[in-house]
Amino acid sequence: MAKAGRTAGIEPRCRKIAEQMGYELVEIAMDREPAGMMLRFYIDRPEGISLDDCEAYHKAVRALADEIDYDYMEVSSPGIDRPLKTERDFERNLGSEIEVHLFRPLEGSKRWTGILAGLEGTDILLETDGETRRIPRKSASLVKPVVDMEGVEDVDLSGDEPEPEQAVPENETERNET
Repeated sequence: MAKAGRTAGIEPRCRKIAEQMGYELVEIAMDREPAGMMLRFYIDRPEGISLDDCEAYHKAVRALADEIDYDYMEVSSPGIDRPLKTERDFERNLGSEIEVHLFRPLEGSKRWTGILAGLEGTDILLETDGETRRIPRKSASLVKPVVDMEGVEDVDLSGDEPEPEQAVPENETERNET
């Protein structure tokens, strides 16, 4: 059975559960990994997904997931650079900078970057260099938002709490100087 076929029987019910919990079920994926078959649920909502959200959804769909033959199950956010696949994905990214990868070159290039101007029929409307290009969706192997990391500060992922700065009372400074 094809990967998509394995999840087709539970997807509508999992989507309904996600909606009831205030999430969007973005995708269900089955991937063969060295340790076995991995069943992945990608959920999202406008304010983002927390670890608690992932845990709650995991518990909510566990019984449905057991209808499928898998070894490991994971629930996560698709991330800020997730591929645009559905009409809703494209609507959410209107006016944003996107990157379109093509199966075959268009005007000599297999990769285009520009502002998503919309969808018209089966075409992606991409504003580049002052003009709007029509790119057939079926020609795109990948469409994803461009994530600008400019200005993002370094983040300490060590888990160590920073040392609080110790304030010195004003009169303490004066006493030490004499």
